Amino acid sequence: MRNIVKAAAVQISPVLYSREGTVEKITKKIRELGKKGVRFATFPETIIPYYPYFSFVQPPFTLANEHQRLLEQSLTVPSAETHAIGDAAKDAQMVVSVGANERDGGSIYNTQLLFDADGTLIQRRRKITPTYHERMVWGQGDGAGLRAVDSAVGRIGQLACWEHYLPLARYALIADGEQIHSAMYPGSIFGPLFSQQTEVSTRQHALESACFVVSATAWLNADQQAQIANDTGAAIAPISGGCFTAIVAPDGQLIGEPLKEGEGDVIADLDFIEIDGRKRVMDASGHYSRPELISLLIDRTPSSHVHERIIPPRSVATPGLHREARALTPLES
Repeated sequence: MRNIVKAAAVQISPVLYSREGTVEKITKKIRELGKKGVRFATFPETIIPYYPYFSFVQPPFTLANEHQRLLEQSLTVPSAETHAIGDAAKDAQMVVSVGANERDGGSIYNTQLLFDADGTLIQRRRKITPTYHERMVWGQGDGAGLRAVDSAVGRIGQLACWEHYLPLARYALIADGEQIHSAMYPGSIFGPLFSQQTEVSTRQHALESACFVVSATAWLNADQQAQIANDTGAAIAPISGGCFTAIVAPDGQLIGEPLKEGEGDVIADLDFIEIDGRKRVMDASGHYSRPELISLLIDRTPSSHVHERIIPPRSVATPGLHREARALTPLES
């Protein structure tokens, strides 16, 4: 039986400066797509509550207020917001990939959340290296999320924005057998050239991975651009253009018309037999690879800020004396 999945790449605006409002808008869209028979959807990078456009147009010493506002509006995992998205995914019977600013203590991370069709959060991965200006805002992720995961619609991999310029990061997902790749970008930034670059990188990944790529960028309307410009004292031009929301087949061809402006969806049927057709002639992690010549070493150990080394107690026997052992101090070990 052929496996065909109806998918949607969603170009959508945030409710600027509002975590609650943006989540409500996303959950409404999920249920709307579910009624159209969509079973997989990708939403833009850090759409919750909004991408930190301010970090691109403000120098470091002036962005404290905007950085603080983003921290306060970022979501935590788990939270009422993640439960709301999970409930919407369950109601729509849809697998959902959505980008968020995730707050962890006093830090923010560029996080991709993947919800299965039963509403379960099956992956939470953080962008491994924030790009350029983003490093003033986001912390670094680890290799734990550089893997594809099984879902109700197939095996899903996720990367954010310029992570698609990292061949080894992409190969980690290729080798892990992704069938649908969720690509997220900010949109409404960097101008037309960024739109062209996004098209190149998504189509190239589809070709190399022999999977479907569902790519989403965000959209800022004129009022939102004006608001950000007013709040940051910057020009509108740097936060314009750069949108490319599309679905790409395993042979690198676009399915349907991509979106480069406005809100909307690109919806297409993904026929998994096309994956087999592409891999039959070029399987980058199979017959076309030469692992004895070139291979990838990856550390998927989750990072931790605390590493405890505990030496368990043991009994110490000495002639004529019995005493309880204790854990050795670092100097004694």
